[in-house]
Amino acid sequence: MSRLSVPNLEADAGLSGQIYAQIKKAIGSVPNTYAAIAAHGPAALKSVLAADAVLAGGSLSKSDREVIKLVISDAGGCDYCVAAHTHLAKLAGVDPDVLRQIRESEQTGDAKRDALVRFVRKLAQSSGTVSDVDFAAIRTAGYSDAQLVEISLAFATTIFTNVFNRINDTEIDFPAVA
Repeated sequence: MSRLSVPNLEADAGLSGQIYAQIKKAIGSVPNTYAAIAAHGPAALKSVLAADAVLAGGSLSKSDREVIKLVISDAGGCDYCVAAHTHLAKLAGVDPDVLRQIRESEQTGDAKRDALVRFVRKLAQSSGTVSDVDFAAIRTAGYSDAQLVEISLAFATTIFTNVFNRINDTEIDFPAVA
């Protein structure tokens, strides 16, 4: 059970309730992590959602964005986010076997995706420090300067939700990871 209480946000006419209603309208339900953040820090959730909107308007594909978030969550040990981003990556068209390979640090057979996974895993393991060799590898794989900014933004927002979910011990409301 999650550590932070979540009041009935549907009855909240304030900022939390407004954000809750927007999420519910957009995706049909409110994930537990968003409900808890909205209940106690609606401005924080609003900033995460704004960052996700920026990413959605960027040049990384939905599957790349979910792979980035999955790798960061896996490296950070956030079971909630691993479940969430595994599910969302499947919805974005990433094969379940590929997702397993990513979580198990195996090659997927897609050179560009594998370069992205290696780069993001390196970021996660080194608190964002990368060598010239790491930088050259991601550029050689075809990622642009703008996409490096997007990778950084996805990294930052995912670290936030990973840390929040570990603090909260958020109850997982996504399908179990197989």
